[in-house]
Amino acid sequence: MNNNLKSALLNSVGGGIDAIGYIALFGFFTAHVTGNLVVAGASWVEGDPGLWIKLLAIPVFIFTVFLCKLIIDRGAKVLQPNVLLSSIFLLEALLLSLFMLAGLYFTPFEGAGAGDLAATAFLGLAALAVRNTSGKTLLKDVAPSTVMTGNATSLGMELAEFFSTGKEKDRKELLKSFINVLTFVLGAFVGTLLYVKLGFWSVAFFVFIDLVLAYFAYQYQICPKPSGEGS
Repeated sequence: MNNNLKSALLNSVGGGIDAIGYIALFGFFTAHVTGNLVVAGASWVEGDPGLWIKLLAIPVFIFTVFLCKLIIDRGAKVLQPNVLLSSIFLLEALLLSLFMLAGLYFTPFEGAGAGDLAATAFLGLAALAVRNTSGKTLLKDVAPSTVMTGNATSLGMELAEFFSTGKEKDRKELLKSFINVLTFVLGAFVGTLLYVKLGFWSVAFFVFIDLVLAYFAYQYQICPKPSGEGS
């Protein structure tokens, strides 16, 4: 699996799950976790009962990253790189499946500040925390696939670079950044459309993509090298 296809699949999941979470969970971000701090400010001014959930998102995210990093570091000592990355994709798929099942079970939620909504939101958040951790460790050869600010900046810079030089290497970098941004947006659109039609069953589509990534990671070793080297 080449890097452009890998990035496209990763970004589509990031965009799709973030869109589903935002619509279904009263404006809660599962992928763009720092966005919850911005929304929390508005929630505080408006007296939104969901303020505590958005504030708690940051420590929950950090704690999940902490656990996932420990798993990756220990796994790197005993597992082949392809097995380790495949296992992390399966962990993400499991958490997304639990996110979907929680949403199906609890919907309609009792309210924006209800415990059932928090439990569902934090499962989705944990899944994308695992993604972010693998992106910093096992998938260093691809751009971040959950937050697009950096990728959109890269797209603008590489557009300027290609416009100035016209070199083939700059064209390839431009294409890579364009794919990153486009597939995240497409994932968000697909996630929105599926949620409107299917509710929380829409998450199953993105679980399937994670399973495809797990398969390719195991069969074709799509990760460049194990994490934990030198850590």
